Amino acid sequence: MQKIFELLLPSKADNIIRGSKLPFYVFVLIAAIGTVRSFIHLLAPDGGAGSIAGMDLSGAGAKGVIFAFALWGSAQLIYALIQWLVIFRYRSLVPLMWVVQFIETFLRIVVGHVKPVNFTHTPPGAIGNYIYLPLAVVMLVICLWTAGKPEDSQAT
Repeated sequence: MQKIFELLLPSKADNIIRGSKLPFYVFVLIAAIGTVRSFIHLLAPDGGAGSIAGMDLSGAGAKGVIFAFALWGSAQLIYALIQWLVIFRYRSLVPLMWVVQFIETFLRIVVGHVKPVNFTHTPPGAIGNYIYLPLAVVMLVICLWTAGKPEDSQAT
C-alpha cells in the first residue's frame, strides 16, 4: 500500500516515467483532446452547446447556457494546462493524473444522471465519458502493475 501511495504522491515529483510508457502516451492523447475541447467551449459562438451537444438554444436562458459552456471551457483549459505541465515537467505524476481523470469523468457521469438535459442527440462528450472511465482505470492499473520493474524506469 505504501508503494502505491508513493507512486501516486511521490515525495519528489520529477520527469521520470516509472514503469510502462503506455499510460504516458495515452495521457498525452487525452490532454490533446481536452485542450481542443476547452477551446471549442471557449471560442465557439454557442460554446458548442447547440452545434455539438445539440441543445435547443432558441428559448429564454440560451445566453446563460452559452455562458456556462464558456466557463466550463475555461475550467477545462486550466485542467489541460496542468496536464501539459505534467507531460513536459512532472511525468512522475502521470499515475496521479489518471486518478484525477477517473474522478473527473465519474463526476461528469453522475451529474449527467442527477441533472439530465434534453439533447437532440447524444453529445460526443457523453459518449467519451464511457470510454474515458474504463480507460483511466486500465491506465492506472498499468501504472501500478509496471512501476516496480526497475528495467522499465527511465527518464524520457
